[in-house]
Amino acid sequence: MDEADLLPMSQGTFNELWSTAMTTNVDNSIINDLPAVSVNNFPWIDLGPDGIDALGLGFPLDGPAPDLSTSPGMDSLPPTATTVPSTSDYPGTLGFRVRFTQFSTAKSATSTFSQKLDKLFCQLAKTCPVEVLVDGEPPAGAILRATAVYKKSEHVADVVLRCPHHQNIAENNEGVAHRSHLIRMEGTQLAVYLEDQATKRQSVVVPYERPQLGSEATTILLSYMCNSSCMGGMNRRPILTILTLETQEGQVLGRRCFEVRVCACPGRDRKTEEENSMKKKVLSTGTKRKMQGSEAEREGQGQAMPNPNPSTSKKLKADPNADDEIFTLQIRGRKLYEMLKSINDSFELSDAIPLADQEKYRQKAASKAKHGEAGVAPKSGKRLLLKEEKSDSD
Repeated sequence: MDEADLLPMSQGTFNELWSTAMTTNVDNSIINDLPAVSVNNFPWIDLGPDGIDALGLGFPLDGPAPDLSTSPGMDSLPPTATTVPSTSDYPGTLGFRVRFTQFSTAKSATSTFSQKLDKLFCQLAKTCPVEVLVDGEPPAGAILRATAVYKKSEHVADVVLRCPHHQNIAENNEGVAHRSHLIRMEGTQLAVYLEDQATKRQSVVVPYERPQLGSEATTILLSYMCNSSCMGGMNRRPILTILTLETQEGQVLGRRCFEVRVCACPGRDRKTEEENSMKKKVLSTGTKRKMQGSEAEREGQGQAMPNPNPSTSKKLKADPNADDEIFTLQIRGRKLYEMLKSINDSFELSDAIPLADQEKYRQKAASKAKHGEAGVAPKSGKRLLLKEEKSDSD
């Protein structure tokens, strides 16, 4: 009889299969030959009187699993990257700050910084010197990190990258593995280009160096490898550069943030944006004044405005049509002053004379004007003769 005939059919239960096939066919001699395992078989393991507790697990093997978030040693790990980096300036205890040295508005300038706008204007792939200053000595192994983020809230979740065109061309990419990084650190071989695994944000890190003898600042050279107007990249979206001073564990010691525009003519664009900013401020100031004036008018319609001069208010109540308000007019030149004074005197005199007398004076003036026209001699030519006069020839 074959061994297959001893096995039960597929309709058999698991218990029948185990009792008939497994228990009868397993060679128990192999299992019996295995030695018994105990701690005595491993003489190099000495648990001592504490037994299993000597391993230092900190929790019982038969109890619930511990909470790893509160276990010791987790606080020493570097903090995880945030989804939205902070863009507020933070000098910290070391007084961390940056300083720019290029302020020219000439067309030939490759980089320039606007203090009014707190904005850096630079050309593509041109080095921008930035001075880093601190009041104290940072801890050993401190680093400087430069990160680019979008300024507007609707774009802040996007990662700032170079456009596909500038990533794929050979220019400025010879022997470079980090082609997608917008910001580069020039003049050093110690720069490390990183990409966060959680947020995919890219940054460049260099070790912090002490200022040289006779200098108070450490200079780093930033370079931006894509224009602000590039399609597929920044696409005219304003960006911010976050420069931080950190420890090796990632703790931020200081932060400085400023806006950046990468363009073909930094001097021209800086001048234009500063002028536009001044115009906006003037317009906003004028609008505020108009709004305040309209609010005052609306309040005046609802309630009477206080009058500092009670005598004037009495006159207005007595005669609403009277105009007793006095104005002061400053005149330059004696001749012009006399002329305007005579005009003012004539108006005041006409107001003092009754209307009936004014009509009589007008009639007399008209009659004098008619008689005067008859006796007026021509400026040139022969003199007109009257009836009673005779010519010289007679």
